[in-house]
Amino acid sequence: MNFLAHIYLSNDNDLIKIGNFMADGIRGKHYEHLPAEIQKGIILHRAIDTFTDAHPVFRQSTHRLHEKYHHYAGVIVDVFYDHFLAKNWADYSDEKLEDFVGRFYQSLQDNYEHLTDKTKSLMPYMMEHNWLVNYQYQEGIARILYQMDRRTNNLSKMQYSVDELKAFYDDFENEFRTFFIDLKAHVNQKLSEL
Repeated sequence: MNFLAHIYLSNDNDLIKIGNFMADGIRGKHYEHLPAEIQKGIILHRAIDTFTDAHPVFRQSTHRLHEKYHHYAGVIVDVFYDHFLAKNWADYSDEKLEDFVGRFYQSLQDNYEHLTDKTKSLMPYMMEHNWLVNYQYQEGIARILYQMDRRTNNLSKMQYSVDELKAFYDDFENEFRTFFIDLKAHVNQKLSEL
């Protein structure tokens, strides 16, 4: 899953959200100096990724892209699934997406001293372009995939995967909905263990 899903799945705990959000940039146990709730977020993030990569519905989505995008297929589907979460936000939350995202951005600023350098450098651009809110639009997803492709020196060709999103839109959306039910149940179990 991508940023929005990781944040959403952290329930309403700001520090768990922050840990879950920035976990990709933290290797091994290089998080033990952080507050306990941020550590929980990092552990939760890893559990979400492990569950996601092994789930048959997620694998079905990635299979559709694998021939053309190879090992980037999973990254692309993560972004597609965030699109469907944002687009259908009212099905998953009573809070408006803009308000949820605004509170998250504020929590990043309020806990700036705990953020990784990577997160600190990402924040201004993410907030300025309001990535999380713009995930609900296909144009927002296209922009994110273009930027991700540029970071791979255009080797991934991720920017072109918007064509597959459009061509198989209903398939991807139905797969997301089915998968997300299972993921939420898994996360609730994991949170109770943490």
